[in-house]
Amino acid sequence: MRQPRIYPIIKRSIDIVVALLALICLSPIYLVIAILIQLERSTSRIIYAQKRVGLHGKVFKIYKFQTMLDDAETRLKADPELYALFVANGYKLPTNEDPRITRLGRILRKTSLDELPQFWNVLNGTMSLIGPRPVVKDELKEYGDQVDEFLSVTPGVFGLWQASGRSNIHYPERAQIELEYVKKQSFTFDCYVFLMNIIKVFEQEGAF
Repeated sequence: MRQPRIYPIIKRSIDIVVALLALICLSPIYLVIAILIQLERSTSRIIYAQKRVGLHGKVFKIYKFQTMLDDAETRLKADPELYALFVANGYKLPTNEDPRITRLGRILRKTSLDELPQFWNVLNGTMSLIGPRPVVKDELKEYGDQVDEFLSVTPGVFGLWQASGRSNIHYPERAQIELEYVKKQSFTFDCYVFLMNIIKVFEQEGAF
């Protein structure tokens, strides 16, 4: 769907304003979470940075509050059965079946508070407020010959996949949903996606 030239300009402007307001207004919550992570002593990090694939295939680091043990990636790849479940479940593990997640991490994930640091990604332009969720490199194969189309849009904090059920929806349906956003993106559709995401957050549906 061809968008008005002003659409990306206004969208980026909204991203910057909202991200700045969120980082400032939510700073007390950031501080409380950081203190709780330190007090739990289950991990040495407060913020977790993971490489994801963004606009036009550019790799960037997505930021989240640390919800896993420090050696989470090593544990995952060292356990063939766990990794097989990880791939089969859409490159995620159900929180209640993931031995790598801390007690506080389970709460942060269930409430989606672990995602708050991504407002920094929005501010620096690697992500937008609304867009397809950024994926790890291994997931690109799920988009087949439409991978370039998928990567033609800046990934978002809030996406149509989350609005449709989040981690309850796996590939290949997830790929179809993300590509649907790429085709339908507009001001009104962005508003719809955002509102549906807020509803899902409060319902805590699919929050792994």
